Amino acid sequence: MRINFVPRAEIKITKKSSSKFRELIDSLNKLEPGGEALEVSFNNEKELNSMRNVVYTHNRETGDKIKSGKDSVNNKVYFYK
Repeated sequence: MRINFVPRAEIKITKKSSSKFRELIDSLNKLEPGGEALEVSFNNEKELNSMRNVVYTHNRETGDKIKSGKDSVNNKVYFYK
């Protein structure tokens, strides 16, 4: 068994390209600073956490600063720059 340490930046995850959040990922690239926000509905907290993880991974890979705000009454989350 060979074990190597590699920089985290070299690791590319390809699963997200076929994930159910593909539409969200594509929409994140269209966000403008100070522009409109994305409104996304969610069914439960697990789905919300998954969406936020996708966004935070996108931020890390692209250097963007996309933030989120949650409307728990209507089960919606807003993503904005």
